[in-house]
Amino acid sequence: QVQLVESGGGLVQPGGSLRLSCAASGFTFSTYAMSWYRQAPGKERELVATIVPTGGNTNYADSVKGRFTISRDNAKKTAYLQMNSLESEDTAVYYCKAVARWGVYWGQGTQVTVSP
Repeated sequence: QVQLVESGGGLVQPGGSLRLSCAASGFTFSTYAMSWYRQAPGKERELVATIVPTGGNTNYADSVKGRFTISRDNAKKTAYLQMNSLESEDTAVYYCKAVARWGVYWGQGTQVTVSP
């Protein structure tokens, strides 16, 4: 059974940090690119960051460049999103996504709220 389980969300003050985790099971994690998306209330889901299967290349949305870092540990079958200097505009539900030619999987999401 394929599962992607996000964790690490919560309430944080502006300027604070959070680290999200996405634990995978039921598929060969090391062969999938991993991405983080987010969806704020009333807005479309948007791509935040992507990392290739080997971890050797990453890409970020302009809005998070320099503040967020995506990483992965293939031995632990887990992807991470380190979020620093958080702003109120980062408030959203964050989802992880696994992508390969032969399949796409989504997690259930974790809420991140940035508020004083």
